[in-house]
Amino acid sequence: MRNLFFLWCMLLMFSCARVGEPEGGKMDKTPPRVLSSKPDSMATNVPTSLKELRINFDEYIILKDAAKQLIISPPIKKIKKTIPSSMANKYILIQWEDTLKANTTYSFNFGNSIADNNEGNILPYYNFVFSTGEKIDSLYVSGYVDDILKPKNKNKELASNENTKPTVVGLYQKGVKDYREKPYYIGQVDADGYFELTYLAAGDYNLIAFQDDNMNNIYDPGKEKIAFLSEPLHLDQNMKGLRLLLSSPKKKFRYVEAKMIPGGVNLIFEGKPDSLQLHTLGNTLSDYKIRHKPKSDSAFIWINPKAEKLTEIAFNFRFSYYNAEKKKIDTTSTYYKVNPKDELVLSNRSGSVLPPESGLRLGANMALDNVDFSQWKLTTDSITSVPFQARVLEGNPFDIQVDASFMAGKKYSLRVPKESVSSFYYKNSKPIIFNFGIGKNEDYGALTFKLKNAPQAPFWFQLLNDNFEVVNQQKVEGKTEIKINHLQPQTYSVRILVDNNRNGVWDGADFETHTQPEEAYLYRKKMAVRPLWNLTEDWDLKDTSPPSTQEEQDENLMPSGSGIRSIEDHMKEKSDEGKSKEVDKKEQQNRWQRGQNQGFTN
Repeated sequence: MRNLFFLWCMLLMFSCARVGEPEGGKMDKTPPRVLSSKPDSMATNVPTSLKELRINFDEYIILKDAAKQLIISPPIKKIKKTIPSSMANKYILIQWEDTLKANTTYSFNFGNSIADNNEGNILPYYNFVFSTGEKIDSLYVSGYVDDILKPKNKNKELASNENTKPTVVGLYQKGVKDYREKPYYIGQVDADGYFELTYLAAGDYNLIAFQDDNMNNIYDPGKEKIAFLSEPLHLDQNMKGLRLLLSSPKKKFRYVEAKMIPGGVNLIFEGKPDSLQLHTLGNTLSDYKIRHKPKSDSAFIWINPKAEKLTEIAFNFRFSYYNAEKKKIDTTSTYYKVNPKDELVLSNRSGSVLPPESGLRLGANMALDNVDFSQWKLTTDSITSVPFQARVLEGNPFDIQVDASFMAGKKYSLRVPKESVSSFYYKNSKPIIFNFGIGKNEDYGALTFKLKNAPQAPFWFQLLNDNFEVVNQQKVEGKTEIKINHLQPQTYSVRILVDNNRNGVWDGADFETHTQPEEAYLYRKKMAVRPLWNLTEDWDLKDTSPPSTQEEQDENLMPSGSGIRSIEDHMKEKSDEGKSKEVDKKEQQNRWQRGQNQGFTN
């Protein structure tokens, strides 16, 4: 009997232990669900006196980054309140003071800002729409925004996310002159550079895109990258496949700041003036030199530290500067303190190993006034003298080019004696020896491009590294074949910038004068240069077709195309079949998503 009682107790304990065993639940992955709203979604004949929008949800929600993601088109200027703000709520409430426009379709695009409070599940691309007229406007415009100077896979920064500034696409009604107001219709590009403006009324519009650095949905001239169509957009049916190319804007001439540098002051400007004249006012300085390179954004004032016993004191001076028309722009002041440790310093800009058939580039920290190259000595094998030619570069008084019949695989030494190099008021105070070698031919590759439909104007042919920095550049005119020898083995992007106006610089867009940027082309794929390889590529600059295979699309770069021509062609011609299918697919997905978001879920 005792044994039976003991067995019964053991079974009871085991049973109780099993009852207390927890079971895990499934994680909630369902986004918030709209229950109701006032006014109704897609409502028509909404009174213009309406002052608020309320949307009720089935759970507590938050608005993430609403100031950046919530876009109201047409804009409502005076927003009084937006709920939720700091605390979660089961509804969205937006209140305003404006009187709504008559016969107008309003769109409240929340982007990806709506999320549930517990798991953070996002209600994607939620768009609430109503109309103060008898119908909902239903036209749309879609396309892509790219940076004219960067490949498509570098354009992720155009998309709106937590770490970047958004790129805004907007439509202004034709005839609007004040672009200091928000566009009538507003949208943002996604990570692929794609944009879509929806629920548009028929009419004529000016289309622009800009990188909204201060996130105010208004273009700031001269500060933010800009793209625009040259002609108004006549909208009477849906438009797709438009392409806009962002470029840095042409800036107006203005003084920015002054920086102290060894031996003087660096004056920094915007606008790259053709010429610049600086004059000190009064008798503060008696011995100084002013230098400015045309089209440069910097000017230099070199000051004699021994003049007027200025070596031990700080001083201020004022100067005025002029543009090319000799019109006085401004008068300002700056500060400079003579540093007794300032000295003229030379450095090797070329590195310790030079490619064959190249020269040695030296750089100075001050503008060079005079160099006695007859004192310099170039040797190999420590003792054998080598003839050479050297010069201060025209237009760049900070650099010296040294050329000779350098032999591959050899080592060289260049001896620069004391006081053989001088700036205006300084000389090199000690001798310098530059040791360097010449690489072997078998360690380098070559690249040849045969151009079709090459520009008639001068252009820069550029090679860029993975960080999209220019590592090799040459300016050419009238050439259809470009060959670059002795390239370091690595992967390069290839770009052409055209100097259409022949002013010596590549000019971006000028929205004020409605001038498009000068032409820019990006080759459709990267070039992997290998030792002893000579790659040859045919490049038709009018060919803007994408890579033909998925493998190429993964590897290659999307071209910027043939500059402004490609923008205008998109207004007049249909996109190629491949791009149309891509856009159609994305638009179909977006429109399906809008249908899901705008209908209430039962």
